[in-house]
Amino acid sequence: MISSGENLPLFKYKDRAAGDFVTINLQQEMKGKKVVIFGLPGAYTPTCSSQQLPGYDSLYPKFAAAGISDIYCTSVNDPFVMNCWFDATGVENIRSLPDGNGDFATGVGALVQKRNLNFGPRSWRYALVVDGDTNTVLASFPEEGQVDNIESDPFMASSAEAVLKWVQKNL
Repeated sequence: MISSGENLPLFKYKDRAAGDFVTINLQQEMKGKKVVIFGLPGAYTPTCSSQQLPGYDSLYPKFAAAGISDIYCTSVNDPFVMNCWFDATGVENIRSLPDGNGDFATGVGALVQKRNLNFGPRSWRYALVVDGDTNTVLASFPEEGQVDNIESDPFMASSAEAVLKWVQKNL
């Protein structure tokens, strides 16, 4: 898993805007900002939908007050699924970072197999605080126990509350 002080991998991704595919360069999007990126196993899954995504959305004003410009949610899901999930959950403050091929998850060392749950390759649950000017990870919050085909779904280290506590103390 990517650690503090390391550079975030360069990443361009496809998303949907006004009914068309658009290519977005993550590094250009983050330029001049400090951002949080949190990764999760899948859209519409229980912990992701009931705790992680809404937690970051509701605490966004506190993140912004502490110096975070944008918060991105990434998952190994395509743009259609991510955007439908965001619409269904009423998310207002989080940006979708669809990673349908798992390239971003692979680049940060978070890709795991979830074949035991019929999910295939997925992102491990984590959060990163990134300086967009230098493309450097300022802090990394991976959940413990990252292994393929794990039955449990740990969620503590990457929670919005844990990351916000670090941001408020260190930015």
